[in-house]
Amino acid sequence: MEISEEVVVVGGGIAGLATALALKRVGIEALVLERSPELRTTGAALTLFPNAWLALKALGVVHKLTSIYSPLKKTGKGPIAVHRRVLLETLARELAPETIRFSSKLTSIRTVAMDDEFSSSVAIISLHDGMTIRAKVLIGCDGVHSVVARWLGLKAPVNSGRSGIRSLAVYPDGHGFNHEVCQFVDQGKRGAYVPLNDKEFYWFLTYTSTLQDEKIAADPKLLQKNVTENLAKDFPPSFLDVVQHSDLATLTWAEPKFRYPWDLICGHVCKGNITVAGDAMHPMTPDLGQGGCSALEDAVVLGRQLAKSLLPNPNERGQIVAVEAARAIQGYVKERR
Repeated sequence: MEISEEVVVVGGGIAGLATALALKRVGIEALVLERSPELRTTGAALTLFPNAWLALKALGVVHKLTSIYSPLKKTGKGPIAVHRRVLLETLARELAPETIRFSSKLTSIRTVAMDDEFSSSVAIISLHDGMTIRAKVLIGCDGVHSVVARWLGLKAPVNSGRSGIRSLAVYPDGHGFNHEVCQFVDQGKRGAYVPLNDKEFYWFLTYTSTLQDEKIAADPKLLQKNVTENLAKDFPPSFLDVVQHSDLATLTWAEPKFRYPWDLICGHVCKGNITVAGDAMHPMTPDLGQGGCSALEDAVVLGRQLAKSLLPNPNERGQIVAVEAARAIQGYVKERR
């Protein structure tokens, strides 16, 4: 079976859903291919800084989150921590149900060149279930191990030498802490807890990786014990108390990867009408706190740039001129670099 789409977005995470929404806001319908059978709501929470809230305002959803979450500074202008699940669901609800095609694993990409001076092309995408999709624009929002980034020729991300543990902590009767970030730094370690509401915290610990990390990564109870009895044993009691209240279902370990800046500056971030966004473009270590924020920015810039590629006839709203889309993609890459 073969179908044709104006835009195909690979990946239904923050970057993918935000990109589809940004395109919808300018009149372009996109198809999002998500390999999982449902929204991937793991990841506990994330802290969104002012740049992310500007992007969410442009996407038209900022009020739906600020009605739930409060700034972490009394000025009302500080960062705000949100549940990753709530952010994803908020973005997804703004899209038509048929926008996201779940259980859709990308297996290969090829292009058919078009006869123009700007090297635009049609992307031919093959899925594991045998479906083929022809797309005027292909955007890879498929994470650190992006298939689209690899196809473009971007070098694989490298290990950061750091490990990260994160979780939600739950106090059913209320935690009683101030609504502010508390951060703790030790030799090679950085931890913090961030209130989400009166009963929940988001906490994380990043540290120099050790040989035993992967051995205990799959056991949340062992991870929790390793934090309280080893990694953060010298941190203040308040941090250890938050860790002890972890919802073990949300406790995860990861070894963050990143892309060298010069790979992004000098590498092939786009070819014709194909590009990447979010972690597929610029994976970051958690110490920056800008992974989700930058993904939201990518989406807004992509939407604004691709709006320039639409046919001028209002009766053909949403129809993309391929050669103009290639120019728009280059504009996006230039701006994001």
